[in-house]
Amino acid sequence: MSDDSFIREVNEEMRRDQAHALWDRFGPALLALAILVVVGTAAFVGYRYWDETRANRSGDAFSQALKLANEGKSDEALTALAALEKDGYGAYPLLARMRAATVKADKGNVAAAVKDFDEVAADTDIPSGLRDMARIRAALLLVDHGSFADVSSRVETLTADTNPLRHTAREALGLAAWKEGKATDALKLFDQIASDDGAPRNARERATLMSELIRGSGSVS
Repeated sequence: MSDDSFIREVNEEMRRDQAHALWDRFGPALLALAILVVVGTAAFVGYRYWDETRANRSGDAFSQALKLANEGKSDEALTALAALEKDGYGAYPLLARMRAATVKADKGNVAAAVKDFDEVAADTDIPSGLRDMARIRAALLLVDHGSFADVSSRVETLTADTNPLRHTAREALGLAAWKEGKATDALKLFDQIASDDGAPRNARERATLMSELIRGSGSVS
């Protein structure tokens, strides 16, 4: 045997010994880690499937409830929405809660609808933007079914220049003011909307028409 062959055999033997030593030392931990990775991946995939299944089921139920409402089957729609509010997943219970209030309003039960929207607005577990939307919805119903004070108590704080819902809040408040004979207050609110470049075009157009109507009525000097 040549010296080179002998050296290679020694090196190979040393490498085998080192490999055995490394496996004895780290093998069980590496095996456990590999098992954890497999189990973790399976659990993650399983959770995603479970999560998507629940969301899809709630989405289908919500679509069915909307279909019933659009077909004029209000009582059936309310039953479906109540079940979704109780057992739905993700954002669907809140969507069901809001939609149920709208269905009640469409049925003519405005008091119940306003009550539902007010409860959403008062629920601090709900994001503030959605709570503000509930205030707007209640206020718009109260334009025809309540007083200026009723509308103001819900949307006055939303009329600030920095609030993204200011245009709708001002419009609701302006209509309530005009209905109650507060022409000067109404004109100020509609002029604010008409001159606000950040307001949607249709909102500015409606506000301009209302401003012209109020000025033409002779209610303000």
